[in-house]
Amino acid sequence: MNGTFPSDRDFRGYRGNPPDPEWPENARVAVSLVINVEEGAEMSLADGDERNESVYEIIEPLEGVPNYCLASHFDYGTRAGYWRIVRMLERFGVPCTVSACGRALERSPWLAADALARGHELSCHSYRWERHAELAEADERALIARAVGAIRDASGVRPIGWHTRGPPSPNTRRLLVEEGGFLYDSDAYDDDLPYVVEVSGQSHVVLPYAFDTNDMRFQGGGLFVHAEDFARYCIDAFDVLWREGEHHPSMMSIGLHLRLIGRPGRIGGLERFIKHVRTAGSAWFARRADIAHHWRARMGLPAWKPGEPTG
Repeated sequence: MNGTFPSDRDFRGYRGNPPDPEWPENARVAVSLVINVEEGAEMSLADGDERNESVYEIIEPLEGVPNYCLASHFDYGTRAGYWRIVRMLERFGVPCTVSACGRALERSPWLAADALARGHELSCHSYRWERHAELAEADERALIARAVGAIRDASGVRPIGWHTRGPPSPNTRRLLVEEGGFLYDSDAYDDDLPYVVEVSGQSHVVLPYAFDTNDMRFQGGGLFVHAEDFARYCIDAFDVLWREGEHHPSMMSIGLHLRLIGRPGRIGGLERFIKHVRTAGSAWFARRADIAHHWRARMGLPAWKPGEPTG
């Protein structure tokens, strides 16, 4: 598969005959929990941005002046939601990937330190919580470097995974590979397994993400209202993949947000899902970096090592 956006769309994928990923311990499903840390990186006139953030559940948009009500809703994520989520994951011994915006960790470096101490992965969710689709190549290259630097400065480690909020640009994946330090990206939603693309002469892993098994559907107009809605949907998805996994093991991504699933009326949905997976067995809870390393090995590729920037 070629790695450029968007002219090389592949409508056939594995053509109905996916490779056996041979997950550790013969797992039928690799389950990837992704906690998105965006608090403090959302658009805000109070932070010198060009506008206020417009994506949220029940907060009316406010133009021309800072929206402190909206900021407070985001702040709940780091003040309360984060602790509720990670303590629950700790009870079950479940690792996750913390997909963080660079500016969010600049403002909450304690969160990066705590996540790493708990054994979670830090990956990159750009610098601000913004899409890249309209960015000029030079601007996007600089933004990627700024995001990496911010996370490295806040945590002491550099991210090796990437996910753009919303649409990437036609250059995003190439720029990530040319930057030299990214093992994988999650800027795809098109499969139940990872795949490898060739970009600028390099083999690059794509770990597809998902918006359906995602707590974003709790937001205004979404389909999740009660914790049970989230649990039921994710459990149904897992059960199908688990049954199929007897012959065709696959991967499942669960998208989480501190200010959403971290609310007391919602966290029970995540707990029920994890309990169900534990009861079913034959599942591998894994960080995305671990899945990407495993996939490279399974595809016969050499162990990944960060390269030198070429841009």
